[in-house]
Amino acid sequence: MSVHLSDKRCAPCEGGTPALSRDEARELSTQTPHWELSDHATHIRRSFTFDDFRSALAFVNAVGELAESEGHHPDIELGWGRVEITLTTHAVKGLSENDFILASKIDTLPQ
Repeated sequence: MSVHLSDKRCAPCEGGTPALSRDEARELSTQTPHWELSDHATHIRRSFTFDDFRSALAFVNAVGELAESEGHHPDIELGWGRVEITLTTHAVKGLSENDFILASKIDTLPQ
């Protein structure tokens, strides 16, 4: 029985650990279907839309709290009624399982 990504916790990453291969990233992306895998499999990205700035900001704050609790931090772009989140693992210069774990957990947040 496999464990869903949203049930896992992000693990500390250190340099020297290889980034996920394109095939490994594609496999994990099946559990985060709303996230776009970059052409070179170095990051994943998702855009969210909201009715106003206040709702978008509240979502960003919820993502921030989640990121702090997981110890894995996304790049977040906030604008009126929109939020774009990009995930990558800088320590491995590409994607790690942590990126997909956090993406899966972000998908469970109220929007």
